Amino acid sequence: MKILKGLMLCAVALPLVACQQGAGPKQQVGTIGGALAGGLAGSQFGGGSGQLWATGAGVLLGGLLGSSIGQSLDRADQAYLSQSTQRALESGQAGQPVEWRNPDSGNYGTVVPQKAYQQNNTYCREYSQNIVVGGKTERAYGTACRQPDGSWQIVNS
Repeated sequence: MKILKGLMLCAVALPLVACQQGAGPKQQVGTIGGALAGGLAGSQFGGGSGQLWATGAGVLLGGLLGSSIGQSLDRADQAYLSQSTQRALESGQAGQPVEWRNPDSGNYGTVVPQKAYQQNNTYCREYSQNIVVGGKTERAYGTACRQPDGSWQIVNS
């Protein structure tokens, strides 16, 4: 069943990439990664046709956000962003920004975690991200929950 869902997500994500004429590899990876993450997050909600709609909406929103970020962020930028997001979620104070900066690209941003709460015996935190690429600021909001292995997984973005 999970393999079938994964194939369906890829089938929806690939046309998003194909429609982006002139999209570079970073943007394509961002689109596919965002679509897959959004689809997986959306598939966790509802049941039956409601779950299908949530999955589809997650794929589209994740793909659009991933495309926008991937258009300008390279792997090093994404690593800095990912590390600061994990640090903010793990030990950041609610409302206090955790900064990151890539000295090579000049891109930078902040991750601002909110107060942790419990949902279904799992700790979760909402957060916001501000990413500045070439002087242009992109904002994103999401929710992440702690996994049994101690890592944080984005469940809604």
